[in-house]
Amino acid sequence: MPSSPQSRPDVPRDRLYRKVALRIMPLLLACYVVSFIDRTNVGVAQVRLKADLGFSDGVYGLAVGLFFVGFILFEVPSNMLLARIGARKTLVRIMLTWGVITLATSLATTPELFYGARFLLGVAEAGFFPGALFYLAQWFPSARRTRMTAMFFLGVPLSGILGPPISGWIMHTLGGSLGLRDWQWLFVLEGLPPILLGVLVLVFFQDTPAGAKWLGPPEKEAIAADLAADQDRKPTGAKHSGMLRALRDPRVYVLGLVSCGCYTLANAVSFWTPLIINSSGVANVLDIGLLAAIPPVLGMGVMLLVGRHSDRTLERRWHAAGAEFFAAACLIALSFASGNPYLVIVLLALMTAAHYSGLTVFYSIPSIYLSGPAAAGGIAVVTTMGSFAAATSPALLGWIKTTTGSLDLGLQISAAVVVLGGLILLLGVPARTLREAAGPDVRAPARSRVRG
Repeated sequence: MPSSPQSRPDVPRDRLYRKVALRIMPLLLACYVVSFIDRTNVGVAQVRLKADLGFSDGVYGLAVGLFFVGFILFEVPSNMLLARIGARKTLVRIMLTWGVITLATSLATTPELFYGARFLLGVAEAGFFPGALFYLAQWFPSARRTRMTAMFFLGVPLSGILGPPISGWIMHTLGGSLGLRDWQWLFVLEGLPPILLGVLVLVFFQDTPAGAKWLGPPEKEAIAADLAADQDRKPTGAKHSGMLRALRDPRVYVLGLVSCGCYTLANAVSFWTPLIINSSGVANVLDIGLLAAIPPVLGMGVMLLVGRHSDRTLERRWHAAGAEFFAAACLIALSFASGNPYLVIVLLALMTAAHYSGLTVFYSIPSIYLSGPAAAGGIAVVTTMGSFAAATSPALLGWIKTTTGSLDLGLQISAAVVVLGGLILLLGVPARTLREAAGPDVRAPARSRVRG
């Protein structure tokens, strides 16, 4: 029998979920910031690394793609393990291994070693993103989850704001010290934070509210009641009993196709922005890092506004697809803007804001469809399918850049894939199903009690 608002424990929900968010979100956000910096710092490193080691843009693009090959192969197994050992231990395992591999990347002096390091980094990071989303689903009901997902996704723009300038500063300042190249210092210093954060996660995180000593019994009961009400509202066929049921659900594959467009756009934003800026006429590596930090500043604010509006209206499809369509238009415009650094920065800022907004809303949808252990597996399948696009698009763009001397055609092809993903979302995901699954906002009872 569905849980009614009256049957839920009389705990002010806004205060409760604010307490939960303040406890877990800062550390989880820091982990994602470091994850994305270590994943994408190669975009800044390649400005010098290619010249030092004689690598072509094709070698760079293939190495970026191999990260996602490792990611693909181990994404689902990692999240099957998550369902057995819990999110906390899974996140710790992932962070410790990716920190060590980032450190080891400083020793990659041949294409083969570079390929191997990027592949192993993908293996190490596999499961972190869906694992974190699964972790959020254990603490926040669906009516609040998009806002928390948006807060978690702040890690992407924050990594874009902090990563390039820090990476540029490291390379500009430390290059040649102790016999290490500038790009080697980058990998050494940026491989240490995930190891430290992994230890902090082990100490301060709990897998579920039931094990949280900092929550009182009424607060634990309130969260459990809200999450139970979510499960009662799942649409028919959404309550999978395990991974195999999730794999047989066609909706998982529809969302996976949409994620292909999201990941194609993510690659354009994350791995090619420094090269796009460099190609527009900016040569200094520190200047490239500082300019690359501008687009995420706009993206961070817009992402939060869009996530909040999506939660208030309980509308997901057009918020996600509309943002992706706008970002695709910016990609096409970028292909005609080379040589004008001011216009390039404006277009990158608009594209980044749209991309972050669409991605945030989109990744709140899988947890509405799926529940329990199948949620981790289902989200992993969605991200794995997106990773296929992430594995092929960098290699394609690198080959196009090496062959034609320009990224223009690659940006236009990427835009077409992004538009296709948005269309699949609008045509393949029924709006009514999402509204029914979200149900009434669990904040309403709390507000009425406070006012009364």
